[in-house]
Order: sequence, then C-alpha cells, then structure tokens
Amino acid sequence: MKLIVFMIQVVGISLSGVMAPGPITAATIAAGTRSRHAGGLIALGHALVEFPLMFGILLGMDRLLESETIRMIIGLAGGAFLLWMGGQMLYSLNKANSNITSYNNRNPFWIGVILSATNPYFLLWWATVGLALAKDARDLSMMVFVLFTIVHWLCDLVWLEMLSWTSSKGSKLVGKRNLRLILIICSLALLFFGATFIYRAFYIKQ
Repeated sequence: MKLIVFMIQVVGISLSGVMAPGPITAATIAAGTRSRHAGGLIALGHALVEFPLMFGILLGMDRLLESETIRMIIGLAGGAFLLWMGGQMLYSLNKANSNITSYNNRNPFWIGVILSATNPYFLLWWATVGLALAKDARDLSMMVFVLFTIVHWLCDLVWLEMLSWTSSKGSKLVGKRNLRLILIICSLALLFFGATFIYRAFYIKQ
C-alpha cells in the first residue's frame, strides 16, 4: 500500500513538472511540426542527462547544484543557447521563400540533451523536490528507486510524445499561415526563457 501511494505521488509530481510551460515544451511543439515522434527523441535526450543526475544527487551532487556559481554558469549557458535557438528559428521563418518545415535542422535528441543540461530550473528541481522523492524511493528499497526513475521518465516521455504528435497533426490542419504563427510564438517563447535564464543568472550574484 505504501508503494502504491508513493508511486501515485511520483506520477502526480512528475506530470506537474513536465507539463509546466518551459523551453522544452516550446521546443517540442516546434519540432513536432517536422516529426510526430520528436517528443520521444527529446525525452531520450532528456533521459541522457536525467538518469545520471538521479543517481548523482544521492551521492551528494545536490550540494553542487545548489552552488550559486554553478547555477550562474548553467543559467548563462542555457540562456545563450535558447536565445540562439529562438533567433535562428525566427530568421529561418522570415527568410524569403523559406520552407516552413525546415526551420530547424537540429536533431530533437540533442535538443533534449542541451535543454536539460543547461536548464537551471530543471537542475534546481532535482536538487530540491526531486531529491526528496529520490531519497524516499531509496529508503523503501533500491528496486523502488529504479522503479521511481523509470516511472518519472515515462511521464516525461508520454507528455512530450503527446505534444509532438498533437503538433504534427495540427500542422497538417491549421495551414501554413497559422503554422507560421505557432512557430513564431514558440521562437518568442524560447527568446523569453533565454533572457529570463540570463537575467536570473546575474540576479543570483546580487
């Protein structure tokens, strides 16, 4: 019974985290216009960062993630990447006679890796909420901890795959003009998150 209650808690908290609007959400919607399974690839890239992090925080990595200097470096790097990504998207969309579905040639897998590794809020979540869940899972048993990592990632996979699938289907229905508008909104969202990351990175040190 204790295991069932804990796993319900894991699913609820995991979904609330992944469903919150953020750069991965915007990137997944945009990439979904090119590939219906972009969300799954982004989730795999996310896992490449997240799985080692899950085990690392149990070994004391959470103290490293709470370092103001580390958070500032991550925020600056993540912000710069998001500004570049959003800017490139807008540039591609505004080029004369550009193919609206070829705005971005980056592999969704690597988008998942980079956006996860350079997102200070994702790392801070694991240093706080995620750490508490991981410790509770470990206290129950190592098998429960492994189950926790799998279930948490499956929440990411299902939601991101749903986003890209919906985006893919929608891109076939909304028409080029509305699709362009959706991609512009996504690119502006990436620019906003990039600026926010950089602002917060400097704000930490004040």
